[in-house]
Amino acid sequence: MTSPSFVLPPVVVMGVSGSGKTTIGLALAAALAVDFVDGDDLHTEANRQKMAAGIPLTDDDRAPWLASVGRVLGSAPGAGPVVACSALRVVYRDALRQAAPDAAFLHLAGGADLLRARMVHREHHFMPAALLESQLGTLEPLTPSENGVVLDTSGGIDEVVMQAIAWLRGSRPGAESV
Repeated sequence: MTSPSFVLPPVVVMGVSGSGKTTIGLALAAALAVDFVDGDDLHTEANRQKMAAGIPLTDDDRAPWLASVGRVLGSAPGAGPVVACSALRVVYRDALRQAAPDAAFLHLAGGADLLRARMVHREHHFMPAALLESQLGTLEPLTPSENGVVLDTSGGIDEVVMQAIAWLRGSRPGAESV
């Protein structure tokens, strides 16, 4: 793959657990020939253990993690990177935008049954399906002041990646722009 033929902002592939952030993020980064970072890898061990025990994180737990994600987002101006990060609340996305003001948010959305099925069938992940309801309750929609789009993940990976690239280039077919 070659580098994109447009200036690529830092990209946050966001959504609740099971929405496909890592899968879509990896495929998108490969298609754009930019770096991919999984935000889950930036969590502290204490955060991972807490989530694995079925305990939702607090905003205090998330603060150092969001700072780490923000540093990654601000690391390569004009060339990505693509970062998978839940970014469920506006205040979390605001924290990311402090480090990377031009960040673009790709909100991967899917029905609760689809998300739960994905979570139940994946292996070696610290986030149990029991926390899905907590995440869905925390999720705040993108606002008009945020550079973002909602993408339906019920289709195939290639379809979602093509929609994401089209939106990042400035056209928005098949996606609900915010």
